[in-house]
Amino acid sequence: MAKFTFDEINSMYFDVLKEIGNIGAGNATTAVATMLSIKLNMEVPNVKLTAVQDLNTAIGSEEEEIVGIYLSVQNDIEGSLMFLLKMDAAHYLVNRLLGRSDDYNEPFDEMDLSAMKEIGNIIAGSYLSALSAMTNMNIAPSVPYIAVDMAGAILSIPAIQFGQYGDNALLIETAFGDEIMLEGYFILLPELDSYDKILASLGIVL
Repeated sequence: MAKFTFDEINSMYFDVLKEIGNIGAGNATTAVATMLSIKLNMEVPNVKLTAVQDLNTAIGSEEEEIVGIYLSVQNDIEGSLMFLLKMDAAHYLVNRLLGRSDDYNEPFDEMDLSAMKEIGNIIAGSYLSALSAMTNMNIAPSVPYIAVDMAGAILSIPAIQFGQYGDNALLIETAFGDEIMLEGYFILLPELDSYDKILASLGIVL
C-alpha cells in the first residue's frame, strides 16, 4: 500500500512537487520555442491541489472545447500525463508550426491534429525529461493520444483516475508566449507508489 496521498500532503512535499512542476514546464516551454524557432517567455507556473470533483471545470466551462494530449508514463515510475490547451492557444501553436497566419481559425483537420500531436509530444517529453533528470530515474512516455472535445469529457479521464487515490489532484497551470500569452495545463498522474519513488529519489522519506 502506497504511503503517499494527496489528502495528507504537507508543505514540504508540496514544495517539491511544485519545483518539479516549475522545471518541467520551463523545459517544455524551451522545447516549444526551439521547435517553432521563436522566443517564448514563461510565467511562473501555478501548481495547486484541486478537488477531484472540480477537475471538469478547472480550466473553464465544462462545455468549452479544448485540446487534450494524453500519454502513459512507464519504466521506473508508472502513470500518465495529460497536457491541455484552450483552442486559441492550440490554433496559435499549430499555425506557427505550419507557417500560417496567426488569425487562421478553421476547424482542425488531420494535418492540424498531427501537428498538435507532435507539439504535445515535444511538450510532454520535455516535461518528463526534466523529471527524469531531477530524480535520476528512467521515465519514458508512450505514443501520445490527442482529443479535441469539451473540457468536461476530456477531464473526466483524470477525474476518474485520481478518484481512486483520494479527493485531490495535482494541477499545474502555466502561461507562455511572445506577443500573446498562451495558457497550458499539466496534470501528472503517477500511481501513488510512484510518488513515493519520486520523493524518495529526492531524499524525502515519507
